[in-house]
Amino acid sequence: MAKKKTESSGLMSSAGLMRYFEADDTAIKLQPKVVMGACVASGIVIMVLNIYFGLWP
Repeated sequence: MAKKKTESSGLMSSAGLMRYFEADDTAIKLQPKVVMGACVASGIVIMVLNIYFGLWP
């Protein structure tokens, strides 16, 4: 007789793809406020550099 599997194998349509909860273990976790702050800060730095080097219209 065949042995029963003790752990679930996921959906059959996933065909070799990693499940989300397996890939989430090593992910870097950042709050959305940190990401938005970094984007705004880098935009301001770019604008200041453009003004400093005379590239601003």
